[in-house]
Amino acid sequence: MTGQTTVRPTAPAVERRDRPTAVPERAEAPVAAGEARLVTGEPGCGRSRFLDRAARAFTAGPVVHVRADPAAATVPYSGLRALLGLFAEPNTHRPAAPPRNGRHALDPLDAPSADAALRSALRTASAGGPLLVCVDDAHLWDPASRAALGRLGRDPRAAGAVGLLLTAPGHRPLDPEFAGIPPLRLDPLTAAASAALLDEETGGSLDRGVRDDLVAEAEGNPALLLALLRSLTPAQLRGRAPLPRPLADAELLTALVGGCPSALTAEQEQVLLTAAAAVREAEDGSAAVAPVRRALARLTGGAPAARLDPPPDLLVLGDGRLRFRSALVRRALYARAGERGRRAAHRALAAQETGLPGLLHHAWAEPADAATATDGAAAALATALAAAAADPAVPASPRLRCAALARAADLTGDGPDQARHRLAAAQQALLAGQPHRALRLLDAVRTGAPDAELRGRAELLRGAALLRDGPVDEARATLLLAKSLLAAHAPAAALAATLGAADAAWAAGDVPGCLEALAEGRGEKEPEAPSGTPAGPGAASADPAASLASGDDVLREHRRGMLALLERRFGAAVRSLRRVVDAAAPGDRVETLLRAAAAALLMGDLVGARGAATAALVAARTQGEAAALGPALEYLAYTELRAGRHGLARTHAEEGLRAAHRAGQRNTAAHHHAAQALAASIDGDADAVARHVRHAQEISLRHGLAQAATLAEWALARADLGDGRPAEAADRLGPLVRPGPGRGHFAVWMLAVPCFVEAAARAGRGGSAGPVVEEFAEWARFGADPQAPAQLLRCRALLAPPDRADGLYESALALHDTAGGDFERARTEFLYGQWLRRRRRLREARDRLGAALVGFERCGARAWAEQARAELRANGTSAGGARAGDLSALTPQQLRIVHHVAGGATNREIAQALTVSTRTVDYHLRKVFAALGVRSRVELARLVEQTEKTPAHP
Repeated sequence: MTGQTTVRPTAPAVERRDRPTAVPERAEAPVAAGEARLVTGEPGCGRSRFLDRAARAFTAGPVVHVRADPAAATVPYSGLRALLGLFAEPNTHRPAAPPRNGRHALDPLDAPSADAALRSALRTASAGGPLLVCVDDAHLWDPASRAALGRLGRDPRAAGAVGLLLTAPGHRPLDPEFAGIPPLRLDPLTAAASAALLDEETGGSLDRGVRDDLVAEAEGNPALLLALLRSLTPAQLRGRAPLPRPLADAELLTALVGGCPSALTAEQEQVLLTAAAAVREAEDGSAAVAPVRRALARLTGGAPAARLDPPPDLLVLGDGRLRFRSALVRRALYARAGERGRRAAHRALAAQETGLPGLLHHAWAEPADAATATDGAAAALATALAAAAADPAVPASPRLRCAALARAADLTGDGPDQARHRLAAAQQALLAGQPHRALRLLDAVRTGAPDAELRGRAELLRGAALLRDGPVDEARATLLLAKSLLAAHAPAAALAATLGAADAAWAAGDVPGCLEALAEGRGEKEPEAPSGTPAGPGAASADPAASLASGDDVLREHRRGMLALLERRFGAAVRSLRRVVDAAAPGDRVETLLRAAAAALLMGDLVGARGAATAALVAARTQGEAAALGPALEYLAYTELRAGRHGLARTHAEEGLRAAHRAGQRNTAAHHHAAQALAASIDGDADAVARHVRHAQEISLRHGLAQAATLAEWALARADLGDGRPAEAADRLGPLVRPGPGRGHFAVWMLAVPCFVEAAARAGRGGSAGPVVEEFAEWARFGADPQAPAQLLRCRALLAPPDRADGLYESALALHDTAGGDFERARTEFLYGQWLRRRRRLREARDRLGAALVGFERCGARAWAEQARAELRANGTSAGGARAGDLSALTPQQLRIVHHVAGGATNREIAQALTVSTRTVDYHLRKVFAALGVRSRVELARLVEQTEKTPAHP
């Protein structure tokens, strides 16, 4: 009974549908037979649910699932007896052998007999196939049972075909018995996964604003998220009554951590509270030890530092810094200390810290209410705090600047200054990847802003947030509202709103909307300090509100280039976009570099796009701008896809997806899913294609992302084509590339035309592809895609009569030599070889198909490589290695090159020796590799050596 689960005590059957870093999305079990993992995480992270899901995902055989009984933790071998008892019960999947002579195998109560009994039972249970053993809360077993379990975990193969999953909390030191078992730590949920969990629990009936509040408050902890949900009234769940503040109070947090910590001395309580105050807004959750120790000495009247060491089961010290093992425990400790204790801790820290952190601790030490907001001292502190947070020379992360500006607003009375502080705090929250925090600050600005400019700037930031995570139609409307409010007061910000609205229309595939937004700015007064976002086929957009202080005209040129491109004035477009690319340099602000990457992609300048996007990524990491990581990696992923470097594109997209999830950017995440689907379609990973397409389309449908949806559909079609299903690929691509209401996104469909033409031709429907080829010819002349000229000739060859196809294929291959890119060249070689084989030109076909095979294998296109092998077999040629005698089929020039390679010469050295170009050497080597069936220079040298040792036949 595969997949049967026996649980003692009974575990709740609640499925977790998240944890991409812990539970593979393919629903594969996290362990295989003969492996062990120790699943850890902070309280409430979902270890039990993880085990439940892993048990359901294990389909190779039966599952035994046992949960520790804390009441028996003092009884030696009680845990082991409970586990072994499951194998003897009649309702389990496979009974173990009965005890000998009526005695239980554990009666001697010593380690050797325990190990022997456990391994014997498991070997017997797994004799018919793999077995998964899940032990929840293994740390609560008695010490003797833990030791036996730990020994098994370090050597699981000794028990046969058994996989072992244990869970133990990660907010306390690891039990020594489990040392050596590979750990698997459950990370916090992403914002998207948290929202999905709430939708699942409530059937989607939860008010959107309330849902976002709960997600932000839970900080990725699923137990806290569900506890907060259950604490609300029906009216609060529907958004008809205000939510309690704070949402997570001390009582709730303490209950979730199980009273941990308990039995602390007053001194230990003070240590933990001061440490919790020190890391309150720390980016990495850590703080320097030295100022904390000095603050503690101040609080305790000069007590020796040696007495202030923290409890090791809660705090970790290393490299002069401290951090909590659990963020939830830290929050519980901070909340239960009370306002007076928290303010005292911050006051002590303020005396030890300098710069912005010191000012912020000073501000947290002050009460913030209506009475103190008008106090002169509080107002002066707010002014100093806001000035320090706004000073770019002050070293601080966006998250810290946001906290400082938000606190300055709290200490300021109602009025324009308070609104400005909140507006600036919201901008920093967006940069820090905290969109919910930004939106809540903007809500306050919207209700309290006294003038149109402040309201307009608030709408500009709101639109920036929606561009990354929200319906793009709503983003466009919001940004157009911002433009109208800002036009008379802040032309730079109005231009930013104009470009942002164009970005939103671009993402939605709305060409008239793009033109309208961009054209509206033509008659505007040219701003002295333009700012905004690019829009481009890479789909990543710089934050329109993040560049309000820009002092150059790059943004203006970007708008001109975009408008010219959409109006098909390609020469003017290239001139303006080139200025954007040339104006960027390493060290520039992140948004300037992202604009340059977008402009470079629009022109097909992949070298420029790669350089600008890489510089943007470095700058974002250096400056702590978490919101820019996902877009920068998105540009890199699309650049490498266009360059045919699919493995690297997949790596960028995987990292970018994590960054987008951390920053709450579902729209950016949709594009990373699409990029991964496109890369996986080359790898032949059908499961990955389907998975990423599903995620991309789910977000695209909800938020109106036509571009991401078209890319995802293209990935499915390319997977069909790579798997030898051209008719299905043509059916899928036809509506996307042919004129009509179902046509795909205008920045993507041209890129998909070569796939459609190939699919249609191979499916015997070439006549339907003629009109789109002529449109593609115009795209190729623009020069925005370095592969397009060669692809155009390949398309024409596929549709041409036999007397013209030969020359078109040869011309296409010559252009591939200039454009580079293994994958596209290999596709042309493959189609040409296929065409030659069907005309019985077998030797020429072998050369082309062999070159295609080498190219496909070099770029990891496994499905295409298999098609090339099949064609070679049909051609009567083995796709494996070559015999020594095959060297005789080479031309004299190829033989000379082969012998130079065998001698260890580089292509440049060979070219110099033979007085030819390196390109010629590379061309001949591709032919040689294909003809001989070798994949590397090492294999070629070995083949030459074998040939020279083999005596010639008479």
